[in-house]
Amino acid sequence: MTSPIATAIQQICHEKGISKEAVIETIESALAAAFRKDFGNKMQNIKVQFDIETGQSRVFDVKMVVEDLPAEERELWLKGEWPPKSEEENAREQKPEGKSKEAKMEDRKAKESDKHGVTEGEEEEEKRFNPKTEVQITDAQEQQKGIALGEELVMELDVPSTYGRMAAQTAKQVIIQKIREAERVMIYEDFKDKEHTLITGVVHRRDARGVLIDLGRANGVLPYDHQIPGERYNQGSRIKAYVTAIEMTPKGPQILLSRTNTEIVRELFATEIPEVGSEAILIRAIAREPGARSKVAVESTQDSIDPIGSCVGQRGSRIQTIISELGGEKIDIIEYNESPTTYIANALSPAKTIRVEVDAAYKIAKVTVKEDQLSLAIGREGQNVRLAAQLTGWKIDIVGEDGAMTEEVASADEQTTPTSSEEKNTQPDQVEKEITENDKELSADASQQKKKKKKDAKA
Repeated sequence: MTSPIATAIQQICHEKGISKEAVIETIESALAAAFRKDFGNKMQNIKVQFDIETGQSRVFDVKMVVEDLPAEERELWLKGEWPPKSEEENAREQKPEGKSKEAKMEDRKAKESDKHGVTEGEEEEEKRFNPKTEVQITDAQEQQKGIALGEELVMELDVPSTYGRMAAQTAKQVIIQKIREAERVMIYEDFKDKEHTLITGVVHRRDARGVLIDLGRANGVLPYDHQIPGERYNQGSRIKAYVTAIEMTPKGPQILLSRTNTEIVRELFATEIPEVGSEAILIRAIAREPGARSKVAVESTQDSIDPIGSCVGQRGSRIQTIISELGGEKIDIIEYNESPTTYIANALSPAKTIRVEVDAAYKIAKVTVKEDQLSLAIGREGQNVRLAAQLTGWKIDIVGEDGAMTEEVASADEQTTPTSSEEKNTQPDQVEKEITENDKELSADASQQKKKKKKDAKA
């Protein structure tokens, strides 16, 4: 008949997915430590065998059989005077009680040396014989005839009556502790495989670190700086997030999530678009300003597959699912091209370009567009050209058809981060104003040149 403690251990191991052997091993280690503390001595190497069927335990002193010490040292050992004291220790004992500061400093240094075993001789002695875990062969053969070098001498110890009650309490505490530790390790190992992937959870609550997301067996943390601006996380609502890192802490695994990481877009495309998941369509680059807009460059590996049409889906069904998951964030799907001029022109979509001139040495592109496409190419607060620059890796200058260029807004920074707030304050109407002023300057220059030509002709 199975004992109650065995039933409890088996049930807990089954429910929590913990190894029964690991639980028993931990119980035995804890029982050994408890026995050593209350009933053992420092020269005993205590091992415990715990029988979960009966709840009883047996205690042993286990030592490895080694060679005898040299005759002189063995004699000291038998007298209880081993290991012999060093000359420094004898000298310190013979010194008078009244000590100078220098002498006290020497004693302190000597004690530190003793703690760390600095001298080579002491290290050799410790390596040669450790009475806690080893027994000399002569002594071992007195306990068990025929035992040989390298074997273990196992001597069972008497267990006091009070040890049983203490053992039961210790076993209970160890089981609880082991369950917690095992759960932490298993959760860590389980979620470690999900690092850098998309995960679905339920909004639990907020705390100082951010929003806690219930992931089933564990909670993930969505830090405030990884949340989409303006997005609300209502308790009980389901969301998808990207697992950026999983760290083991004293309190257990910490799962860090993100809604702003660029890779969440890639993962959503792979999930919602079968051609991307099967790699029939490749995502070559992503540029993103979380919550506002993203540009995704795609390329088909098969001539029969339209990369943009496949990503958009019938009546936009596929891309709308991704947009909804990202809280309404707009997504431009761009066809990738090996030619920088074509790729840059595509990246500025939905604006239409007239021509693209590139300086490959400095990765600078000058893009000419019609006047009615200028604001569209630049985008609100420079967003379209900025994302196009991030997507292609080129610095892009937008030029009107008449040759006028708006430097502040039309130039996209080479960095992959959004521009500063000062750059963002430039509005489309300011762009038009700058273009008008440039047109006036060009007209003035042209009229001055005509007057000069007339004077030269009269002369």
